[in-house]
Parts: sequence; C-alpha cells; structure tokens
Amino acid sequence: MKLLLVAYDFPPIPSPQALRWAYLARELALAGHDVEVIAPDLPGYGPGGLPVLPATVIVHRVDPGKLSRLLMGRQRSIAVEPPAQTAAAAEATPAMPAPQFEATPVLNWKGRTRRRVERAIGIVGGLNWKGALAEKVKTLVSDRVFPDYRVEWVASAVAKLEEVARQRPPDVVVVSHEPACSLPVGLAAAKRGMVLAVDMGDPVLAPYTPAKWRKKAFALERDVCKAASFVSVTTEAAAQLLIQRHALASERVAVVRQGFDCAFKVEQELALEFDPQRLELLYTGSFYSFRRAEDILTAVSAVPGVRLTVATISAPDYLVKAAEDSPQSIRIIGFMPHRAALAAQRACDVLVNLANADPVQVPGKVFEYLGAGKPILHLRGEQQDATGQILARLGAGWELPANAGGPLSTLLQQMKELKSAGQLHTHAPARAAVYEYSWRNLAAAWADQMQGVLERDGEQGRAHV
Repeated sequence: MKLLLVAYDFPPIPSPQALRWAYLARELALAGHDVEVIAPDLPGYGPGGLPVLPATVIVHRVDPGKLSRLLMGRQRSIAVEPPAQTAAAAEATPAMPAPQFEATPVLNWKGRTRRRVERAIGIVGGLNWKGALAEKVKTLVSDRVFPDYRVEWVASAVAKLEEVARQRPPDVVVVSHEPACSLPVGLAAAKRGMVLAVDMGDPVLAPYTPAKWRKKAFALERDVCKAASFVSVTTEAAAQLLIQRHALASERVAVVRQGFDCAFKVEQELALEFDPQRLELLYTGSFYSFRRAEDILTAVSAVPGVRLTVATISAPDYLVKAAEDSPQSIRIIGFMPHRAALAAQRACDVLVNLANADPVQVPGKVFEYLGAGKPILHLRGEQQDATGQILARLGAGWELPANAGGPLSTLLQQMKELKSAGQLHTHAPARAAVYEYSWRNLAAAWADQMQGVLERDGEQGRAHV
C-alpha cells in the first residue's frame, strides 16, 4: 500500500503519539509498504533517543505557522533536518551518546522557596522565563481558537497533501490524533476523494474537553469519523463509545493498542546504576491529578533495602519532598530519553505502573513495560481494571489498590525475598506471550485490516494495491 501519514506529533517531538507513529511507520515500511509523512517543521525537546526510521520513509516538513515559528526562538527558518539528511542518518544509525543522570538534589529552605515562587509565576518543569512565557502564550491563544494554537499549520499541511497526491497518489491518507489539529487535514483529503483512515486514539470529545469547546469537539469528531473508511482507537471502550456516538459500522473500527519495540537491543553501557543488593523499582512516565504516587512512596520509604527510581520530565512537589525526606529510598533523575528509558526498564528489578482514574484506560507505558520482560507492580483503584486484567492474563507481575498500605509494604518485602532467592523472573511475562503487543505485530494487523477495507470498498475505495 501507498500510505500518506499526516501527523503533527512526529519525531523529533518525543510525545507518546509521535512514538506510536514512528514505530508504526517504521514497521509498515519494513514490511514493504510505501510510507510518506507530512509533519510540521518543529524541533523536539530534550535528547529524545527516538527510533530511527528506514531511509525509505519520506518525511515532508511543512510550515507550522507564524506563532509556532515565533515561539521556536530560532533565527533560521528550518528546524528539522531535510528528508535527504534524515534518510542518510537512518542508514548510518549512529550510536546515541549515553546520557548522564543525577538524582534530584535535596533543597534547603531557600531552594524550596524558590521552587514555590517559580511555580507561582509559571516557571515549571525546568522552564526558564522564556519557556514559561511561551507556554503562557500558547495557553492564551488556545483559549481563543479551536482545537488549539497548532491549528495554524492546517493550510500548509493541506497544500503539501495536494502536492504529494498529484505526484504520487496514495492508497490511504492516515491521520494521527492527538493533537486534533491534524484532523482538518484528513477532512480535506476526504473532500478531495482520497481514502481516509483515522488513528483516533482517544475521542476528541473527552471528559477533560473545556465546556466551551464541547460542541465543536463533537462536530469535528463526528465529521472525521463519518468521512473515514477506517478508524483505529487504543481501547475497546473508546471503540464502543465512537460506534454508539456516531452510529459507525463496527467492521470499520479497530482497536490498535500501544506497543513495544520487539527489535530493541541495549547497545551501550547504561548510565544509570542499579544496586544489586537492593530491590530496585523503576517508574518512567508523567504524573497527573489522576495518576499519583503518594502511597508507593510511603511504602518504599518504610521497607529497608528497597529503592524507587523515578524518571519524569516534571516531578510534582509531593514527590520532590519525599525524595528529600528519604534520599536512600527515592531517587528522581528527571527526563530520560526514550531509548535510554527502554534500557533502564530492562536493567531494574520491578517496573511500577500507576493506573489512570478511568479503569478502562490502559496507559501506553504498560505495553512498553511488557516488552522489557520484567515483573510489573500495578497500583490501581479498589477494583481490578483493564490493565490488571491484561497483567493477570499474562502472568506479568502484581496488582494492588494504590492505597493498600500494609499489604503493599508486605508485597515489597516478598519481592526482596524473591530477588534474594533468584525467583523474581518467575513473575515476569513470557516473551512469546507479549508479542501480540509488539509494534511489528500491531502494524501488520493494522495493514491487514486496512487492506480488507480497501478490498471491500472496491472502486469506491479507489484501491491501487
């Protein structure tokens, strides 16, 4: 198939959705499909350590818009290497320098006061005043335009879409959401008679959608679902919601979960050290109001010989304080590049997952953890959730309510004993059992389903495969 992917979030941006389509594009290209990508010409943030794309993947960088260019803070007009250089880099596959990690220093009263002041004026997550100002501008503009300030890229993306379609007509235009600013480009493709597939992920109209945008969010979600020949989502719950909300045919909606890189190999020395004499827990990811860690912090601090390492781009205040109070038990290392995180996940003893508030949601991090081949400690609500069901089926670790208190401390002690006896591996998922969640398998399944849609549509679908 000839696939034209429209993705606002795409490497070098290291967001979860960018990683999702970097891996899917890679696997689809390696399987023999022609893949071209339309993405904004934007720099990433931090040393992303992102997967290398095959040289056959053609990436068209387009103007992200005046505001985005202004907020880049760059004198030059091009933020990302042109496609030819990217392809050459992909062929060379250079080794990424090993990042160096340091635990977050313990702050005295002056440091804690400075942190509170910085948060009060909007300097968060390591941002300087320029970064904080840029975030405030983005928020201000996004409060006035739908879906947000990034919608200004649509004109240049549609122009590139038309150019590529004239030169090399795609069999399918694939649009990646989030962010929602990619969806109008998909609608433009459908209006021009192209076959549209939408990787919806989460619905546009979600519980967190601001009240003033709910009507527009519903309309955009409805229009793109109706225009699409194929819609993919990441959970069964999202699939059922869209089917019922927009009366979609069930055969045109598929669940394509997040995944893991089954080809990943640790090719360099890990800069992060783990102590073989301790039970080493690792959490890599973000924190939200619906994803908190107070209970595991308390339990780890109460059990000698256990340490929790946290890799996150922005540590909440309660986590920073816990690390200050128990530096031997809790270590914060800040942002960790993606490939370095994969290596660290394979070197620790147990991986920690914090459940989302919605029990039907499965954090994408869970599938990345499954690929690491290590036991997983899943902290959930009072009842077993969708993540717990997957882990139970695969025999991939333990699950407990996050507020379990004593039972959680007891479990940590049992884990220590299992490590001492060399038995921790018996609670890790089997490699063959988790292959279904590999990006390679997910890409193949997506391609098979898309092929079926094109064949069913026949001439109406304009299939050229």
